[in-house]
Amino acid sequence: MSDTTQRPHLKRELGLTGLTLFGVTYMTVITVFTTYGIVNQVTDGHLPASYIVAVITMLFTAASYGAMVKRYPVAGSAYTYTQQSFGGAAGFLTGWVMLLDYLFIPMINFMLIGIYLNTQFPAVPVWVFTLVALLLVLVFNILGINLVNKVNFVIIALSVVLVVVFVALAFKEYLGGDQTVGIIEPFTFGEGGIGAIASGAAILALSFLGFDAVSTLSEEAKKPRRDIPRAIILSTLVGGFFFILVSWAGGLAFNPDWSTLSAEQIDAAGTTVMDTFGVDWITSFFVAVYVVGAFGSGMTGQVSVSRILYAMGRDGMLPRPLSRLHHRFGTPIVAAIVVSVFALSSLFLSLDTVAFMISFGALAAFAMVNLSVIRTYLFPKDGRRPEGAGAWIRYGLVPLIGFALTIWLWTSLQALTWLVGAIWLVVGVIIIAIVTGGFRRPVPKMDFSERDPSTEQIDQLAEEYPLEGGRA
Repeated sequence: MSDTTQRPHLKRELGLTGLTLFGVTYMTVITVFTTYGIVNQVTDGHLPASYIVAVITMLFTAASYGAMVKRYPVAGSAYTYTQQSFGGAAGFLTGWVMLLDYLFIPMINFMLIGIYLNTQFPAVPVWVFTLVALLLVLVFNILGINLVNKVNFVIIALSVVLVVVFVALAFKEYLGGDQTVGIIEPFTFGEGGIGAIASGAAILALSFLGFDAVSTLSEEAKKPRRDIPRAIILSTLVGGFFFILVSWAGGLAFNPDWSTLSAEQIDAAGTTVMDTFGVDWITSFFVAVYVVGAFGSGMTGQVSVSRILYAMGRDGMLPRPLSRLHHRFGTPIVAAIVVSVFALSSLFLSLDTVAFMISFGALAAFAMVNLSVIRTYLFPKDGRRPEGAGAWIRYGLVPLIGFALTIWLWTSLQALTWLVGAIWLVVGVIIIAIVTGGFRRPVPKMDFSERDPSTEQIDQLAEEYPLEGGRA
């Protein structure tokens, strides 16, 4: 037996349902309240319109992720796809920028857990709740993806209950009130026009990281080439539906002059909306479920970023100890600990700063994945491209539209976000210079020899040509 087959590997335990639930949980249907006040302030109460624009953009990009994961069903996500399409340097820089959103996702959730629990238990400092949540997520990550998958079912069930209750109360409030807002008013552009809607949609990019997170589980899916693309589209559609529904219902029931609200009311817009219903228990129920949802999002976020660090450590672009797997649970333990240490920054950063940085990294990665589809399928290195008009539509027109929409949203972010992003990118270039000895050596690329080649080929054939009864 070769050394390759004796090394610990990520375990293939997830099917289509588990993968979709992972993506939806990562997005968490109540994450709409994370940036509820921020985007409503930017769009003057037209949050649903921004979600429509964001969903359309994300569906084009989700299709590109599905196309790339069929070609490269391994951990690494946009990092893998870009390096295989444009080379090691482009791949690393894409992965490096993408780390912004993945590193900040657990952080923003730990931050929200501390803030919301402190509103219910003011005697306990925010940092205590934040630290406890961080440690619990680390433990779940080390114990394995199967345990995370089981917890996801509970989290989604509670979130759906809250959404149903919220929508019911919102429409009851709207129908029983003065109805000063037209039923389709939240979907219009408003006085700010399409520019304000685009700015809001750019911020909302962080809400759709679930499909990118699904792609990072390619080495833990039972049938990655079949199930990962389906789970990517499904999680985007399911998450987008709930985001639009909740923001629409909230816009009908509570539509103040957002420019007059205080910073505290904007950050805690979820509780601000709940208080308007006049139901004693609804705010406490919201906080409880929101905290559970934030925990699930933080947990799946850490799972994903630890696997990206695992892939980059395995390639030698980051310290190799990051690729070390736990011998018993088969999880990237060193990478998980590094993410937890970085997440301690949640103790002093602001909510809007973290939200903008997540969107910056996400949109940059989305743009590169769209370009990677065009490069990989229409301009392949071996010269063999798919024939027919359908191929040019699927692998040319669709990702090109996704790229254009993504760049449009990306350029709508604030100038400070671009400054921080540029500094982060420069650091990435410095790392490349160090690894390549001053650019004298080529940048390392993804190593696909983690598994025995014959086993990989057998798995691929089994997916494409399933045998009845499971045997030949």
